[in-house]
Amino acid sequence: MSISLSKGQAISLSKDNPGLSRVFMGLGWDPVKSSGGFLSKLFGGGASSIDLDASVLVFDSAKNEIDRVCFTKLKSSNGAITHDGDNLTGEGDGDDEVIRVDLSRLDAKAAHLVFTVNSFRGQTFNEVDNAVARLVDDTNQREICSYTLREHGAHTGVVMASLSKGSDGWSMTAHGVQATGRTVDDLVGVSKSVI
Repeated sequence: MSISLSKGQAISLSKDNPGLSRVFMGLGWDPVKSSGGFLSKLFGGGASSIDLDASVLVFDSAKNEIDRVCFTKLKSSNGAITHDGDNLTGEGDGDDEVIRVDLSRLDAKAAHLVFTVNSFRGQTFNEVDNAVARLVDDTNQREICSYTLREHGAHTGVVMASLSKGSDGWSMTAHGVQATGRTVDDLVGVSKSVI
């Protein structure tokens, strides 16, 4: 049974998922639907497309960035992390972008994986609905946990969640920390601050 996390909540992955080795972070969102006013009807109504980009930053225990995966680099240096590709609209049901992680193949120095979302076109989160990050066991497609971002605002980036490795294995923390940035480069500093 999937756990719905609240902002700041963490769960141990190793405790309830022994032998967990391959996971994916599915990130989804929808454009805010218009209110259906005169201009909306005149120009076809509905929602506009939202181009958010999901990324993962990999840090060592000293918070040094050692790798990243994003829409411009779809595979980590050793191939343990892969990005399924860029979604330019946010339309449709389910995950809009997926980042797969083989925990057993990660660089031995990897201690933190921070999952971010940023608005490449500069659209704000006032224009985004239903932003969600969900962690899924990639071997059986069972959702382990999810975090729904409920806050709107004029920010253009969010640090959604992180996976961190401790003495007792991996844990996931929901963050929902607002940031400003059109690319993952702009979110490195705030990502370090949450781990």
